[in-house]
Amino acid sequence: MKMPAFWQRDGSRLAAWLLHPFGIVYGWLTLRRLKQPGWRAPVPVISIGNFTAGGAGKTPTAIAVAQALTARGERPAFITRGYGGRERGPLLVDPSRHSAGDVGDEPLLLARYAPVIVARDRAAGARLATTGGASCLVLDDALQNPALIKDFSLAVIDGGFGFGNGDCVPAGPLRAPVGAMKPYVDAVLIIGDDEIGCESACHGLWPVFSAAMVPDPSIAKALAGQQVVAFCGIGRPEKFRETLEASGVTVSAFHAFGDHHVFTDAEAERLLAAGTGARLVTTEKDHVRLRGTPTLERLAQAAQVVPVMITLEEGLVEALYRALDSARSR
Repeated sequence: MKMPAFWQRDGSRLAAWLLHPFGIVYGWLTLRRLKQPGWRAPVPVISIGNFTAGGAGKTPTAIAVAQALTARGERPAFITRGYGGRERGPLLVDPSRHSAGDVGDEPLLLARYAPVIVARDRAAGARLATTGGASCLVLDDALQNPALIKDFSLAVIDGGFGFGNGDCVPAGPLRAPVGAMKPYVDAVLIIGDDEIGCESACHGLWPVFSAAMVPDPSIAKALAGQQVVAFCGIGRPEKFRETLEASGVTVSAFHAFGDHHVFTDAEAERLLAAGTGARLVTTEKDHVRLRGTPTLERLAQAAQVVPVMITLEEGLVEALYRALDSARSR
């Protein structure tokens, strides 16, 4: 799904105004759902999510969190709904056996770093993960899901998009009013330049940390000076283009698709044609969806994957460790 243009901060106010009453109801329903009791897992639970519908950098953040936990000697496991996949779970993801159509694209990417359980029922997923030996759980996109009691909840904000027009779905991108989320968030992480003052908006509500999203340095260096044709289907596609250009990569053409887009053979043919004389590049998340037909496999072989990563501030890592220690001392 592509984000409506009027969800942007400077988008048309007419559509948002007409839909505003529905947004009030949506936000109220989200907050009412969050008051439901959750299940206490036998291991610490870290939740990664965002205030808005669509991407904000949750997956790279979840990976960075899992890496920080692994560095401490933990055995993290990811729990995710598996958006875009047909499996309801609970199911341990096997990248050699499962496709994006089975479990969604993000679980296949997360599985490169730690075990992943796809589960619409997060509590059932947590039981399977702990039975498998996980010492802590990292919930992907679970800020508004109350099924599990969380020991630390981190809200990720795209510094270039912020809260959009400030309205709730469908009038805007928010899942609930930001201020009303105060009891359910422990810290926020702003990814990229804070272009619209998100830090000021969050000041006094939560500790605020920041991080830059950068492409893999060796790949960025290899692409520097080349003409590339980039394509992706993520929450805010322009973010991929901005990341490439900030690293010195010249993007001669850019093809944006909706988040979790399922590529067709016709689209793959057009992208292959557009890449004639230039280097095709895409994200890891998009690359795992290029399966199923010979044409999609050709596009997968032709496209250079550009992994992106973030580095967590020391203060945030210490906050995560304190949350684990506190959870175990109860």
